[in-house]
Amino acid sequence: MSGEHDHKLARKGRGVSLVIAGAMLLWLAAQWLGPQLGLAGRYALLIDFAAIGALVWALIVSLQLWRTRQDKKG
Repeated sequence: MSGEHDHKLARKGRGVSLVIAGAMLLWLAAQWLGPQLGLAGRYALLIDFAAIGALVWALIVSLQLWRTRQDKKG
């Protein structure tokens, strides 16, 4: 059972890392494309909030993973 539990935690950790990397890549692309396409500043703010939301979600899930591993140790 422990091996399966570790596998689930590892898969969840990989998902978090993909969300972080994807959010940052999309945010950087949007910051570059926005002025090129002449988008209004409110769209840039919307993209910023979406990236912040993704990073907050990743932080919460990372803390849950950390707490789960700490509980498993002791």
